[in-house]
Amino acid sequence: MKRLCTICARGGSKDVKNKNIKKLNGIPLIAHTIQQAKKSRLFNKIVVSTDSKKIKNISKKFGADLVIQRPKNISGDKTNTATIIRHAIKYLNKISLYPKFVCCVYPTSVFAKKKDLKRSYIKLKKEKLDFIFSAQKLP
Repeated sequence: MKRLCTICARGGSKDVKNKNIKKLNGIPLIAHTIQQAKKSRLFNKIVVSTDSKKIKNISKKFGADLVIQRPKNISGDKTNTATIIRHAIKYLNKISLYPKFVCCVYPTSVFAKKKDLKRSYIKLKKEKLDFIFSAQKLP
């Protein structure tokens, strides 16, 4: 497996309860993210890392290839993204899947389109980065 899209979706949001499954135009936020990742045709696998049964079910329904159950010790609001990505990669390695490129897209990144993902992949490959994730500067 060359290209992996990992979506980190924790169930216990502090600010907006269940934000990852809140609906936008009748579709859960995480579903929008999964759909854009699929439309990009960049990824061999789209993987969701979660601690939530609801998120797991929604992710499967909307086409995630694999949902990884995240352990409680890395499901808190202070856990950083790199820890979650490392956990996902270790899990994939255990089942004989070895990603070369990893893209992390947050479930609330509903406005990230396939062109954004493609640009990110080009940057990842060109600059020989280990992984890449979306972020937005705040004023």
